[in-house]
Amino acid sequence: MNAPYPPPPPPPAGGRDRTTLWGVLGIITGLLCCGILGIVFGYLSIRDARRFGQSPVLGWLAIAFGVVNIIGGGILWAGGNYPLYND
Repeated sequence: MNAPYPPPPPPPAGGRDRTTLWGVLGIITGLLCCGILGIVFGYLSIRDARRFGQSPVLGWLAIAFGVVNIIGGGILWAGGNYPLYND
């Protein structure tokens, strides 16, 4: 007896793949203005990358740049050199 062929794999998950969008937004906001938004967008990029089977590198970069922005801003503020804080 011949065994039947296995069924084909299911189609990819429905919906829009916004992995690159979230990653690029996270990198830009993490580098330029708001580290917290960079971290949030990075998380969204990683979540979508896992959902759609893509690489999460942009998300990890966005999180890293967001953390660097927060730490750098804290160091500048503590040293009294923060450009947006005039005391």
